[in-house]
Amino acid sequence: MRSGLSAAAVFSSLCVASLVVGPAGAGQSRRPDPPPVNVDISQRHTNESEEAIAVNPTNPQNIVMVSNVDVPAAGMFEGVSFDGGQTWTTKLIGNNDNLGDACCDPSLSFDNYGNLFLAYLFNVEDTLPIALSTDGGLNFHLIANIPGIGKRNGKGAQEKGLFRFVDQPTITAAEGEVWAVVNVGGPIGAFGARVSGLGQVGDFSTAEVVPGTNNCTYGDVAIGPAGQVMQVCTLTESGQGGGKLFVNIDPDGLGPAGFGDRVFAADTHVGGFDFIPPQPDRSVDAEPGLAWDRSGGPHNGRVYLVYTLEQKNESDNTDIFVRYSDDGGATWSAPVRVNDDSTANSQFLPKISLDPTTAHIAVVWYDARNDLGSGGAGDTDGVPNDDAQFWGAFSNDGQTFSSNIQISTGTSNSHDAHNGIDYGDYSGLSFFGGIAHPAWADNANSTGNNPDGTLHQLDVYTAAVSAP
Repeated sequence: MRSGLSAAAVFSSLCVASLVVGPAGAGQSRRPDPPPVNVDISQRHTNESEEAIAVNPTNPQNIVMVSNVDVPAAGMFEGVSFDGGQTWTTKLIGNNDNLGDACCDPSLSFDNYGNLFLAYLFNVEDTLPIALSTDGGLNFHLIANIPGIGKRNGKGAQEKGLFRFVDQPTITAAEGEVWAVVNVGGPIGAFGARVSGLGQVGDFSTAEVVPGTNNCTYGDVAIGPAGQVMQVCTLTESGQGGGKLFVNIDPDGLGPAGFGDRVFAADTHVGGFDFIPPQPDRSVDAEPGLAWDRSGGPHNGRVYLVYTLEQKNESDNTDIFVRYSDDGGATWSAPVRVNDDSTANSQFLPKISLDPTTAHIAVVWYDARNDLGSGGAGDTDGVPNDDAQFWGAFSNDGQTFSSNIQISTGTSNSHDAHNGIDYGDYSGLSFFGGIAHPAWADNANSTGNNPDGTLHQLDVYTAAVSAP
């Protein structure tokens, strides 16, 4: 997220009962295995955070990760692996090269042709750049630089125009389409293009904003098995309480129908900027994410929604929940709590991904459950709930989840990184072939090769996490 963006409005959610749901993994024995092998991708001075990661379905050994950097002012950090994430070739991109003056907020998606799409933000320009790689992330080139909305759902010419600002774009590709959504200065803009082969990408539409999304932000986008498109976003953009998630559906993707009216999906109690002890400088949002089953299996067409819920406003007891819809987002299941701890500590910044080879889902998040302020492996400073590890869980249906898995081998403290945005606004995850590949910001130096040392600047870490 760009720093310095002012909140557009405040939306208060009143008279919402606190929701407490037992964890899906309750009663199951905790996985006895140690954390998976951690790999420090960046091994670089200064901070890297806000990670996007993608596995190439045409060559699952090919994995690409892109993140923010705090130095230099223009640029993003990229890592490319061709051995399943064991070793990485790294460089800066968008440092006034052919991708321009990249600021931040990368989002990545491979499609079934091997096209790798990258959306991000510029340092200065309020446009949406989209880049393409056809060689597994080794090289990118710009294919679009969207400056505004051509028309807004057929309304008058006064609704046309350039973006007021842009924030936190998300891109996804599947079913012969690629779609990006982004906050364009109040509403959410959605932009799609047809894809017919490797390097064969049509022009992006600039025809509409998503109805009912003023002051709705921090969202995600997913493509369904028939090419339909769903976006989710968070209302409000500011404040530490309230918070509602809404979805909109475009039933025919690149067809003429466009996005329909918004549908309520969940309360969050998080708001837009909820300050919690392990994320004290940046704060967190509910960080909703979508994953749509296109596998052709028993839950084909089911779309999953992950988000953060604060059990009581300003309690800092934030948990990770999943709901699903079998009717294209018209109705949603009861929420299932994914984290299986019994503490009142914080879990935050979740990410969800669906494995197209198994139709199972993986969910990962930052987790302060082991920081009770009493020392030990989960506590760096004797203060409760201000340190975090990285955890995850798996499910084959969104109704029950595996016992939680500690993914990070070390414990981090974001405030010690002096990053300004702590761990950032999101983490990364790509799940393919039964192996989840998360990417997260970490200053534990558990691998001993962070050049800034332990509990200083953040590096980007990953691991290959096998589903149980």
